[in-house]
Amino acid sequence: MPKLAVLYQSSPPPPVDGISKPMKPGGYADSGADIAFSLQQAGVEVVLPVSAPRQQQDTDWVFPDTAAGIESALQRGATILWLNTVLYAGHAIEAFFPSSLELVGQLPLRAGQFDDKLLTNDLLRNHGLPVPDYHILSQDNYTERLPTLTYPIVVKPVRGRGSQGVTKVDDAEQAGLVVRKLLESAEYGDKVYTERFLDGQEITVSVLPPGTYNIRGQEVTQPSYWCLPPVVRFNHDGGIAPYNGSVAVIHNSRVLSADEAASPALQSALQACAKAAHLVGAKAVIRIDCRADAAGNYFLFDLNMKPNMTGNQRLHRQDQQSLTGLAAREIGWSYQDLLLNLLGQRWKAQAAS
Repeated sequence: MPKLAVLYQSSPPPPVDGISKPMKPGGYADSGADIAFSLQQAGVEVVLPVSAPRQQQDTDWVFPDTAAGIESALQRGATILWLNTVLYAGHAIEAFFPSSLELVGQLPLRAGQFDDKLLTNDLLRNHGLPVPDYHILSQDNYTERLPTLTYPIVVKPVRGRGSQGVTKVDDAEQAGLVVRKLLESAEYGDKVYTERFLDGQEITVSVLPPGTYNIRGQEVTQPSYWCLPPVVRFNHDGGIAPYNGSVAVIHNSRVLSADEAASPALQSALQACAKAAHLVGAKAVIRIDCRADAAGNYFLFDLNMKPNMTGNQRLHRQDQQSLTGLAAREIGWSYQDLLLNLLGQRWKAQAAS
């Protein structure tokens, strides 16, 4: 029988061209523990770092994503690794390519590439997908560039995490304060990304790879990338959806009804998201945030190669849910069903890129 181990992020990824990606406190050990606990409850044989795991202790359920952590999981019999971590070229998992190991998650090289908003949005734009107009600012040019922009805009890190460091600004003076703060912070690097603020409805779309899935008791083969029902975001803070670590998504998100999702604008957005997943070569679920302009046309503004996979099965986590989990409920999947279907799309560690 295959045995699963879940990895979490043990340290920040290395900067790329002077740009840093901040690390979530705990390195996704919380959602990793949700995954391991829930799959164990579903009957999957889960390898753990301790013999008597405590339900409330996240690190009892997950292994660090270091070479030593991976080796420890393999020595305990793991044949499948769930890469619930931030990946990049040179990540420790690449030392285990090629092998018979099976993985749930993205290819490290692609995950690192498409964490870069500039690279990702250029790729999508060059293939005809709608993305907001953007500018890249640095210490050398931001004071002269900001007065030339059309406001309001959104200022964000080039390699961000969720809404951390993201601010809507209404004029050049306010933008200057926000940009300077980001550039002077050691957390994000030496460049800042700005884009046009879109004042319409915001949705998030979870896109799954081609494969065979169990949907409401029926085996369904999806020959291409496909989307779960879109989730609409509301109760924004200053025009920005708050980080789910401070506001649980169940309090500011809901799945759109079938009638709402059937609108031509939303169907066009879903098609664009599926195409985007194909372009980045997603090997596992990704999440794409979209927002409409005043005319109701949707733009893809953030592609997440590692969407949050928080779950609500541990007793102290009953109010926790991910945006992907909310969407999955609309097609009849519990959190366990979602995880089992994602586990079913695992792939062999044959090549790191």
